Amino acid sequence: MALTESNSFENGTLAPQFSLQDVVTGKLVNLQELKGGKGTVIMFICNHCPFVVHVNTQLVKLANHYLSKGIGFVAISSNDANSYPQDRPELMKQVATNLKYPFPYLYDETQEVAKAYAAACTPDFYVFDANLKATYHGQLDNSRPGNGAAVTGEELRKAIDAVLNNVPPLENQKPSIGCNIKWK
Repeated sequence: MALTESNSFENGTLAPQFSLQDVVTGKLVNLQELKGGKGTVIMFICNHCPFVVHVNTQLVKLANHYLSKGIGFVAISSNDANSYPQDRPELMKQVATNLKYPFPYLYDETQEVAKAYAAACTPDFYVFDANLKATYHGQLDNSRPGNGAAVTGEELRKAIDAVLNNVPPLENQKPSIGCNIKWK
């Protein structure tokens, strides 16, 4: 497991558009369909990364809390499923169903979406305002597998609340840390 920090993604950058397959429904969906009325959280995750497994329950809680407030959530896996078969779409569907993801779980087979977002690790979190302008790219919170810190979602919550309250983005945005995206 290679420990990787998220890359830089400048605030104010427009969210790159995409159309990807939702592994649960099998339908092709796009960002315009999935964005929230007040903001959108895009998460690059995967099935097997211990950093994602560590925060999965909190991701479900966060989404369940903020979806009714107009924040859309989208999870994307861009890992090479040929080299990492545990990240195959049929197993993604199983994880999404078992964990009751309240957000679509999309498969980025070509890895073009991950490249467009400069995604580097799993998990990797992005928050966009109602106009799909980036306001946050950073960590969920300070918890990591084995460090004893509680998984609270504190940093991501602050970023989402800033969008909802129409206040400037957080100044101190710590990068996310996790497993590297498994590139082809």
